[in-house]
Amino acid sequence: MCCDQRCTHDSSCLASVPVFNGMNETDLQQLQKVTRSKQLVKDEFIFQEGERSEMLFVVNEGLIKLTKISPEGKEQIVRLLFPGDFFGLFSLLRNEKHYMNAVAVSSSTVCYMEKKDFLITMEKNAGLAYRFLLAVNDRLYEADESVGFLSLMEVEQRLARALILFHDKLNAKEGTFDLPITKKDLASYIGTTPESISRKLLSFMSKKWISMNGRRQIQILELDKLRVLSGIS
Repeated sequence: MCCDQRCTHDSSCLASVPVFNGMNETDLQQLQKVTRSKQLVKDEFIFQEGERSEMLFVVNEGLIKLTKISPEGKEQIVRLLFPGDFFGLFSLLRNEKHYMNAVAVSSSTVCYMEKKDFLITMEKNAGLAYRFLLAVNDRLYEADESVGFLSLMEVEQRLARALILFHDKLNAKEGTFDLPITKKDLASYIGTTPESISRKLLSFMSKKWISMNGRRQIQILELDKLRVLSGIS
C-alpha cells in the first residue's frame, strides 16, 4: 500500500543510495519530505511497458526485476535491482513511456519522488547533479557490459557472474546466501534454460567451488575461482 504521509522507510531509503551521499542536511531533509514509500507483494507491477510516470524510484527492501516481454510472451529479465538501486530514469528525464516492466520479485518496498521535486533539489545541489551524472554513466557501462555478458560468455561464466552478484549484493555471511530468484528467473536473467542452470550448479558442486543446502541455499567455497571463471578481477 502507498503511504499518504512520509514513512519511516524514507530516510533509510535515501541514505542507502550512494548518489545522495554528501548532501547537506537541509537539502536531504527537504528531499525526505517529498519522498514516499510503497509496499509491494510478490509479482506486483510498479510500472508496465508503455505506461508513463514522472517519478524516480529507489529500492528500499526486497528485489525488483526489470523485464521485457517478447511478442511470443517470453519474459527476459534485463536487470535485477537490489536495495539502494534506483530506476525509472528514462521516463523521468525524457518524459517518455517506460520501455520495460518493473516487477517485485518478492515482498518489497520502494521509495519514490516526483520529477519536479527531484529536479528542484538537483538544481540547487551541484554535487548531487555530478554524482547523478556519474551514476547514469555507470548504468551505460553496465548496459554495454551486459551485451557482452549474454553474447560472448559461456553459460558457466554467466552463472558464475550471477552468483558473485548475489554474494556481494546480499552481503553473504561466510559465503552463504539464498538464491533470491527462481531457477526459471535465473535462466531468463543469464539467457539459458533452467535445466542448464541445474547442470552447471552440479558441475560447480563437483569441483567443490560451491555447496548447496536444499534447492535455494548456496555457499560459495571458492570465490576466487568463480571470479577467474567469470572474468571479474
